[in-house]
Amino acid sequence: MQKVKIPRTVDPAKSAQKRLDYQGIIQVSLMKRLAELTEGVKRNAEVSLSFELDEQRLVVISGKANVEVDLECQRCNEIFAHLCEVEFTCTPVYSEKSEQDAPEEYDLVDLNEYGELDLIKLVEDEFILELPQIAMHDESECSVKSNNMVFGDLPKEVLEEKPNPFDVLKNLKR
Repeated sequence: MQKVKIPRTVDPAKSAQKRLDYQGIIQVSLMKRLAELTEGVKRNAEVSLSFELDEQRLVVISGKANVEVDLECQRCNEIFAHLCEVEFTCTPVYSEKSEQDAPEEYDLVDLNEYGELDLIKLVEDEFILELPQIAMHDESECSVKSNNMVFGDLPKEVLEEKPNPFDVLKNLKR
């Protein structure tokens, strides 16, 4: 099956009424923010999106996506490949009332000035949220083992016993 590009923007209400499904890719060149936060995006993102209306007649966007990025291990400073896989369910915000009525299990997404949803930004945001806070290899693959980690010696000034500056206050107490 041929991989097609995901459209940049869609009208979520019309797409939900038609129950549209999108399967395709987002090119590496379109994920600039993700590339800035990582050591590089290795391949195009594979994306699957579904638009529908739920029981409350809310527009619901369900999606799955994956992409492979390079991260720098914070333990050994080597670059390693990381597979970002995300699943999300969201609903667009049309007004303050729709924001309050939305169930908690839906993430809220904003529309642009034309009432359309930027699908590339949506998927890229999900990838960014999935990135680990502290990127590290699996310990079995890392060149630095946890039992080899040394964080430095204490300076000699700290090891020598210094007089307590609050000893002066003891005299005032008498």
